[in-house]
Amino acid sequence: MTTTRLLLVEDDADLGRLLGKYLRLQGLEVVLAGDGELALTLLTEQTFDMVVLDVMLPKGDGFSLADTLKRKHPGMPFLFLTARRQKEDVLKGLGLGADDYMVKPFDADELVLRVQNILRRSSAVAPPADGLIFGAFRFEPAQLRLYHGSSSVLLTKKEAGVLELLARQQGRIVSRKDVLEKIWGNADYFNGRSLDVYIGRLRKLLEADARIRLESVRGAGFILHCA
Repeated sequence: MTTTRLLLVEDDADLGRLLGKYLRLQGLEVVLAGDGELALTLLTEQTFDMVVLDVMLPKGDGFSLADTLKRKHPGMPFLFLTARRQKEDVLKGLGLGADDYMVKPFDADELVLRVQNILRRSSAVAPPADGLIFGAFRFEPAQLRLYHGSSSVLLTKKEAGVLELLARQQGRIVSRKDVLEKIWGNADYFNGRSLDVYIGRLRKLLEADARIRLESVRGAGFILHCA
């Protein structure tokens, strides 16, 4: 049986050891990195199923690390664990594609539950192999790729999940709650703000075909129009 591997990026050695102990008790294999430079090296040399990272790190910050993670490992879930509680920081973290954002101090049991929920959702999402065609686009969910002519864009796992839900319901309203519950697992405020960021990104990508329109319906949800 394959053990789920988690990279914990935390510069507080005592907190890192405590969290590692809690997570290992749940059957996870935990590798601890005390700075951004070591975390990047481990991500290059080893395979992980999820990353939990602090924002304020020596030798690099968590936001930069998350941006690199998203580009090099687009399907890997990650969670921010930080003392930075300003609204701008939370939105920035979620905008980078984070699955969750926890502010210190926090309850270790809550962290374990959030990690387990993220891993459960991540393993449960098995994109179908068939491609979806709308307008001049071809979308391959299994590849996380959106094709337009001879070019293509690699999406994050959440971007691909949102686009797939909308593309399979072309011309019909997909409720905001359904999108949040199916892709994020719950419809809380911060996940809702994160969804808005993803909708904005997808809308920008779809501008390449004037026949395609991703409409937000106030109080209802979203519609992908394909003329």
